[in-house]
Amino acid sequence: MRLKTLMVVVWIIGAIIALRLIDIQVLRHHAYLKMAERNRTQIIYQTAPRGRVFTRDGTAIASNAPSFSLYYWAVGNMEPFYLHRLANDLSLHLNLSTEELFVKLEQSISSGKAVPLAENLSTKSTVALQELQLYYPGIYLVEETKRNYPYGSLASHLLGYLGSMSDKEWKNRDLQRGYRLNSKIGKNGIEKKFEKELKGRDGGVYLEVDYRGRVKSIIEDKKWVAGSDVYLTLDFAVQQAAEEGLKKSLTGRGAAVALDPRTGAVLALASAPAYDPNLFVPYSDEASTQHAAKINEYNLAIQGVYPPASTFKIITGAAALEEGNLDVKHKITCTGKYDSGPRVFKCWGTHGPVDFFDGMSNSCDVYFYAVASQIGAAAIERVERMFMFGRQTGIDLPGEKSGNLYGPTRRARNKTYWFVGDTLNLSIGQGELLVTPLKLAQFAAAVASRGKVYRPYYVEKIVSNQTGKTEQLGTTEVLQYAELKPETYDMLFKALKYTVDNGTARRVKIAGLDVYGKTGTAQNPHGADHGWFLAFAARPGEEPSIALAVFVEFGEGGSSAAGPIARDMIEAYFRKGKYAPPVAVRPAEDYLELLPTGEHHVGH
Repeated sequence: MRLKTLMVVVWIIGAIIALRLIDIQVLRHHAYLKMAERNRTQIIYQTAPRGRVFTRDGTAIASNAPSFSLYYWAVGNMEPFYLHRLANDLSLHLNLSTEELFVKLEQSISSGKAVPLAENLSTKSTVALQELQLYYPGIYLVEETKRNYPYGSLASHLLGYLGSMSDKEWKNRDLQRGYRLNSKIGKNGIEKKFEKELKGRDGGVYLEVDYRGRVKSIIEDKKWVAGSDVYLTLDFAVQQAAEEGLKKSLTGRGAAVALDPRTGAVLALASAPAYDPNLFVPYSDEASTQHAAKINEYNLAIQGVYPPASTFKIITGAAALEEGNLDVKHKITCTGKYDSGPRVFKCWGTHGPVDFFDGMSNSCDVYFYAVASQIGAAAIERVERMFMFGRQTGIDLPGEKSGNLYGPTRRARNKTYWFVGDTLNLSIGQGELLVTPLKLAQFAAAVASRGKVYRPYYVEKIVSNQTGKTEQLGTTEVLQYAELKPETYDMLFKALKYTVDNGTARRVKIAGLDVYGKTGTAQNPHGADHGWFLAFAARPGEEPSIALAVFVEFGEGGSSAAGPIARDMIEAYFRKGKYAPPVAVRPAEDYLELLPTGEHHVGH
């Protein structure tokens, strides 16, 4: 009986051993093979270039620059005097003390492994370090890349920036794509939204080590794979004109947005003040006098809400034209004030007798007070809703504000009163009505397209640098049709063209182009008034191909503050002004500049 029991135990133990051998040799053979390989190898990683970000004209506004890491392998002379001299010579070219470097050199000797002495070094430092390689065996420079924004703050609120991974981000990250604890990832904007596509696959130098972890030889120099490139709908020249104009404006604060009214594609999206995303990826051997903590991430173009002021008179005019009882030639006398009964409302000037076109071109408040009193607030609100005021534009950007719809419907729903003064304030774009610069640009594009309210989009396509495959993302989508009578749009076009040729929008009159525009000065109880400029333009005989809205915070006047920026943007689009795109970057140009041979290698 004891023998039988012993045999059963032996068979059970044998079965367990056999199952374990099957698991090791068959079922999980590759996993254990990799573990064994890791035990006999050490990897010095080489960061792959992130995918680049291009404007529609082929200009790279986010690319890559050469970067180097310095390693030490314990070979040759290991005497303390020798190591101190080596640490002292290295400290002259690194932002590290002799003592810090000496500790790292001793770590390499005690562990027998390659130890990183410094990372993310500029080419300026590597010239001297390459010379030191001739005198000190064991020093190696490894070529890598770092993110580079060649035009500084250009489109910074759209591009975003990189940053080190947090503990939470590390836990949620796909480790198969080669993320490491010191990896930089997108923290905002396009860099964050397309992190998966932009992230390349890191390369590295695979070293063979003995059982004590000491380096024996180089097994493989594995080349990196660059991330995919993202192509935007931005027009470089228009974006540059917008940003430089805002920077030079009266306050240096504001936003400018340009759209293609035929598709909804974003041609420019600028917010000021902007920031330089290069601040987040500095070279470790270069001292920075600026601090990334002080940057302004607030994207005024999609998050700032303000009254649209006199640009809204387009809506009031459209509502009156739709009602069918507006005689565009009938004159109303502006004496500088309008008596509503309970209160007297002032006009910004004294314009005398004005008809519809004079009222629009001179932005006469009294004229639109009289029109609004005739048609009522409900008619204005109907047209306001047609153009989706009080709703988000639908752009794929986080944090967009919807603004605020202003009209009697909500007051009635909330069982509160709507007063005559509310109608008059609504007619000139004041009161509780709020819009973002992007919303007003969407409205300008909708008028230019005769009623098509497009969803704005800013990414055209993504192109893989590994397979060459193109993923088309840019799609045209009409969210709503503002179905006004053709005659209404005809009159609006005529009035806005007259405003540019003869009125307050004369600053955007450009020879050889049909430009339509409207100024606005938003009252501000907290300080100086804000300046607006709405416009769209076309070549003679063609449909409008650019629509824009410019906003200057505390700019005092729409014509003086926002007008010059709008003009520069329109001229840049039609290639008439001083702004023009630089020479386009070839598909692999900056990668070739990083490595003339096309491959990464360890410097010797």
